[in-house]
Amino acid sequence: MLVVDDHPVFRAGMVAVLEDLADLDVVGQAGDGAEALAEVAALRPDVVLMDLRMPGVGGLEATARITTTHPDTAVIVLTMDEDEDTVFAALRAGARGYLLKEADGDDIRRAILGVARGEAVFGPRVARRVLSFFASAPAHARGAVPFPQLTDREREVLDLLAQGLDNASIARRLILSEKTVRNRVSDVLTKLRARSRAEAVAIARDAGLGG
Repeated sequence: MLVVDDHPVFRAGMVAVLEDLADLDVVGQAGDGAEALAEVAALRPDVVLMDLRMPGVGGLEATARITTTHPDTAVIVLTMDEDEDTVFAALRAGARGYLLKEADGDDIRRAILGVARGEAVFGPRVARRVLSFFASAPAHARGAVPFPQLTDREREVLDLLAQGLDNASIARRLILSEKTVRNRVSDVLTKLRARSRAEAVAIARDAGLGG
């Protein structure tokens, strides 16, 4: 377990709570997204408890990059934000759980053990929002092509990005030059209005690509 939060007092308190719980082992801490990425690469934790609002590399970007480069590491968001836009942005980034900071130690423990088993876990208020959203959303047409603004080749590139492949791997897979792949990736980001590869990956996964 890696705990990521930019508030040292809260982070220390959370580590203390987790270390008192059975079946959990805190292997590290991080104060921002960039540090979290380095710690995940070094420690390979099973679960990351991730704050969202941090300076520099924020929690959403860090989540997307962790779930892309380390798919065996599950991310649980632990935040004060419960608006729908933030919840779904976190899910698009690959988070497997979403809890509010009011959650008690037992709820956090259950969430950690749940996502480690491959489950998706939400706090009660967040779960109600998610269920309400899907209950009220119109059914999407089956078989619709995602991202019609993309060419077939750009959609292939996006799908491979969502699978976690880098430019060189995509070039080998599609029998293209790396320069061509770089250009196609740039075109995809522009058409999706994505600010980064990680954001494009999150958007693609939300649409079902990358599976």
